[in-house]
Amino acid sequence: MKYVDVVIDNKSNSTDSLFTYKCEDDAVKIGSKVFVPFAKSTKLREGYVVSVSEDAAGIEEAVLPKLRSVERVDEEISLTEEMVRSAMWMRGRYLCRYIDAIRCFTPAGSAAVRREKQDSLSGEKGFAEPIEALTDEQEDAVRQIDKAIENRKNERFLIHGVTGSGKTEIYIRAAKKAIDEGRGVIILVPEISLTGQIIERFLGNFGEDSVAVLHSRLSAGERYDQWKKIRDGETRIVIGARSAAFAPVDDLGLIVVDEEHESTYKSDFTPKYDTVEVAIKRLQDKDSQGVLILGSATPSVVTYSRAKEGIYQLIELTKRYNEVSLPKTEIVDMREEMKEGNRSVISRRLAEEMKRQMDAGKQVMLFLNRRGYSTFVSCRECGYVAKCPTCGLALTYHRGQNKLVCHYCGHEETPPKVCPECGSSFVRYFGNGTEKIEETIRTLFPDNTADRLDLDSVKKKGELKKKLKDFEKGRTDILIGTQLIAKGLDFKNVGLVGIVSADVSLNIPDFRSPERAFQLITQAAGRAGRGSDEGRVIIQTYSPEHYAVVMAAEHDYAHFFEAEDKFRRYMMYPPYSDLFQIVFTSKDQEAALAGAEKWHSRIGELLPEEDRNNLFKPQEAYMSKIRDTYRYSLVIKCPKGKRHLYAGVIYKVRAEETEEARRKKKNYIAVVDINPYSFS
Repeated sequence: MKYVDVVIDNKSNSTDSLFTYKCEDDAVKIGSKVFVPFAKSTKLREGYVVSVSEDAAGIEEAVLPKLRSVERVDEEISLTEEMVRSAMWMRGRYLCRYIDAIRCFTPAGSAAVRREKQDSLSGEKGFAEPIEALTDEQEDAVRQIDKAIENRKNERFLIHGVTGSGKTEIYIRAAKKAIDEGRGVIILVPEISLTGQIIERFLGNFGEDSVAVLHSRLSAGERYDQWKKIRDGETRIVIGARSAAFAPVDDLGLIVVDEEHESTYKSDFTPKYDTVEVAIKRLQDKDSQGVLILGSATPSVVTYSRAKEGIYQLIELTKRYNEVSLPKTEIVDMREEMKEGNRSVISRRLAEEMKRQMDAGKQVMLFLNRRGYSTFVSCRECGYVAKCPTCGLALTYHRGQNKLVCHYCGHEETPPKVCPECGSSFVRYFGNGTEKIEETIRTLFPDNTADRLDLDSVKKKGELKKKLKDFEKGRTDILIGTQLIAKGLDFKNVGLVGIVSADVSLNIPDFRSPERAFQLITQAAGRAGRGSDEGRVIIQTYSPEHYAVVMAAEHDYAHFFEAEDKFRRYMMYPPYSDLFQIVFTSKDQEAALAGAEKWHSRIGELLPEEDRNNLFKPQEAYMSKIRDTYRYSLVIKCPKGKRHLYAGVIYKVRAEETEEARRKKKNYIAVVDINPYSFS
């Protein structure tokens, strides 16, 4: 007889505990998925074993006779001990429930009827780019990383390499070394749009049987099959977006986080984990002891600061692999364009350079991080703005559908022909999105082929891949898109990148907005000149003097980091603090506010007196209403080194509330996010 502690698959704070069961099945171990009786239900519940004891030591004698038994074991699904330990760590790190952390590691689609396997790599072709010789900088990087892999050391590297410096080739060589050592590899990319090109490179170097793919565009069945393929040891390399960090790779020896600065590596959903932190934890485990590689042309301020402190070993790649110079960059002041009578979203300089490049047989990429046709619709008579009835946010006009759309809840409505408030016919469309840019470009360049790549244009499976392939093969002259095209993509014939509005990122109400603007400009610019010819970049902006724009145009990361780090230190923003945001939501506005005020009061009581100034008063969230749900935000600035103390206070408040909710149901939800990438 053995005794097991089980996490029940039940998303409720009241059952967020470990439940002990008797077990007579010798095959049950840590990580086993089991079926157990629970509470008063006659139906067996799924659960996961997180600890096993061979005797009843530690269990009260009065409890022993009441213990129920494990009824059944799932023979197909189980987690490794390393995965269970990492899940337990996540619960404490991100203040989530046990089952929320466990579910990150379990396969999607596991409840479905087992069926014929699906191959998510069908139709993918490998491409092994012939590399004659590495640069001296690449050689040095490979040497350092190979040594760490060979010695089975838990080491962390930050590769800060300019765009086109050959970071992917270093990833491939590191993966080869890890595979040669008999270890597993995870390669993470920030966007699904980037998986295609990197999959081609890895398939070309390792073959289809060695690679598995995990990302959200796979069907539940495809994700399950990929998970099972990895768990059964049929493949040693996993490529995917954020969720692939939880892949069931045994003897994990290498995790690569490409474009590590991207906000998509921070989860928007519970548990609100940081992918890099999860990777670090998994590679620190006693059963792994592996190597972490972070790569970026524009490392986050937090990551680069940690490299300066010695937490990461810094590797600098200062030159492009092809020896071609970084693209020449021009800044166009759109205020001057307006003064001189050009009201188009495309400046005269950008239009002129587009024509010159395409006449020379080159392709053009235009970047604007804003979807739709017009960003809002307003009445010029009374000032009415069309807003979402459930979110209170301005609706975006999509001309292709002739609909006003809310980008938060999906609400759609037909645009008004007259103002619904004053009856005026002076209803006008303001702002520019990718849809409008596409229309403008087709008018300016009717003899050239243009395509658009954003979330609205790639809703069907396969559309994203087709659009990228058409551009790669030269069937498209001009590719217009959002941040989906701004990072990681490698097209040899792009002569010009136009950044239509650098101000979109600069004007976000977030302390990271200069960093995001610098990163997006640099990354978008990096798509130019990746072949044998030097590229060009034109940045359009109404803030040409802003340091983020100027330094991005000069490819000057060092001075940007220096300026940003100084600001962060003075304001005590990360990396000099951890920011806790607690969002309170309810259908009842007063209940959401009352919950925020209650937590604010209790946290203030529990924090040491010298820390109470770091607790800010509750206020309406930036997105104060979404889907008819009201939102209030509470922010705490936790000084560096005090995260454990502050997290303990918040955990205590939540535990008290859970206990209180057993007696009186609360009508609001509180969600904790540590170091969010968006304070919406």
